[in-house]
Amino acid sequence: MARVLVLYYSSYGHIEMMAQAVAQGAIAGGATVDIKRMPETVPVKLVESAGFRVNPDHPEADPKELTDYDAIVVGTPVNYGNIAAQVSSFWARTTGLWKDGALVGKLAGAFSSTGSQHGGNEAALLSMHKVFLHHGMIVIGLPYTYHAQLDDDRVAGGSPYGATTIAGKTLSLQPNEVELGGARFQGEHIAKVAGKVFG
Repeated sequence: MARVLVLYYSSYGHIEMMAQAVAQGAIAGGATVDIKRMPETVPVKLVESAGFRVNPDHPEADPKELTDYDAIVVGTPVNYGNIAAQVSSFWARTTGLWKDGALVGKLAGAFSSTGSQHGGNEAALLSMHKVFLHHGMIVIGLPYTYHAQLDDDRVAGGSPYGATTIAGKTLSLQPNEVELGGARFQGEHIAKVAGKVFG
C-alpha cells in the first residue's frame, strides 16, 4: 500500500480544507495517508493579531520525514504569484535530502489558494513543481478527466497543474464543491499512480 503525505501551510483555513479533501481522495485511491502542516515562521504576536488558523490535530512536519513517503502533495497559499514564505522556508531545509538524492523518483503534486480569480494560482503551482523537479520527483497534476474544471457556469478554481481554490478579496469565500472535488480527484489520482509504481 502506497504512503502519501499531504503537506500544507494555511493561514486562514482554505488550504487546510483542500488538504483534507486531497487526503480523502488519496484514501479512496487505496493509500495510507498522513496530513501534516509546515511550521509557521512569523512571530506569535502577528499570528494572533492576524487571526491565523493553526490546526493542532495536524502535526508539524520535519523535512527528514519526507523520505518515509512514496508521494507528497503540497498545499500553499499564493503570495504575489509565488508559494508562501512558510512553504519556501520548509523546502529550503531539504538541502541535505537533495544532496543525497533522497526524494528522487517519489511522486509529487501541488494545490493552492489565491484571493482572486487571476491571482497567480498557476504561477505558484509551477513554482512548486520546480522544487519537485530539482529533487528528481515525478510531478502529477489535475488531469482534464476531472471534467468539472472545464465548467464555466460559476467562478471556481482548477488547473491542469493542480487543484486550486479562490478565497476572494476578503478571504471570505470557502472552497466550493468543484474545488474540493478537484482536490479529491488529484489525491485519488496520485494515490492510484503511487499504488502502481510502489504497490
